[in-house]
Amino acid sequence: MDLQPRLVEVDSLKSELDLFRPLSAKQVENLKRLFDVDFTYNSTAIEGNTYTLQETRIVLLDGITVGGKSTREHLEIVNHKEAIDYIERLSKKELINFTRTDILNIHNLILKGIDSENAGAFRQVPVYLRLKDGTIHKFCDPLKIVDEMDQYFNWLFSKKEMHPIEIAAEAHMRLVSIHPFIDGNGRTARLIMNLVLIHYGYPPAIIKVSHRSQYLDAIERWQQNDDDLPFKGLLIDSVRESLDVYLDTLRNNIIWK
Repeated sequence: MDLQPRLVEVDSLKSELDLFRPLSAKQVENLKRLFDVDFTYNSTAIEGNTYTLQETRIVLLDGITVGGKSTREHLEIVNHKEAIDYIERLSKKELINFTRTDILNIHNLILKGIDSENAGAFRQVPVYLRLKDGTIHKFCDPLKIVDEMDQYFNWLFSKKEMHPIEIAAEAHMRLVSIHPFIDGNGRTARLIMNLVLIHYGYPPAIIKVSHRSQYLDAIERWQQNDDDLPFKGLLIDSVRESLDVYLDTLRNNIIWK
């Protein structure tokens, strides 16, 4: 599967989006309102949060607490929105200035009020994952996490020749493969993935909860077989879908409630 033609198509759509720039404050707010809800709903649902899309919208846009839900689930929703705001601010600086402190701050926001002991801290214990074939995958030794994360940043700073979508995909995959945190690795990885995309002028990519199995299978194939095409293909499709929404909104002056 050759990704290049699909990347060219996506970049053609991005070039069309660039013609609308700079967006007005109202246009930015309108699109942010839509994508904050969509991204938060899907990213937390992938991890098991039971809030519906409409309930997520009510919490984030109306500030209303939904009955019958746990405090943890409510915090996962509001924390994710705060983390989105944070990566949007980070995206305005050069990636070479992105630091270990920034990634720990992202993670701290995700687990704020949920797990104060582990929020914003690298794990101190080994973690394992049972794969579909029954084998056990051991993630990075906790004693090596700091070194692995330093290598992660060195890699991120050196890959300007890659296509931004591929950088975003690799940034996600390298983080989940290190698995530096006890909890919140997936949400952190998807936030950093979108930080990279936004930095390079692309809209955020939403990995849909309806594509959860495809997403997890793509991660496993990359980790176990060094096959990056399924994951990168999924991300390209997600970016394209976001570009379609952006362009449709701007062409037709759609107001998202």
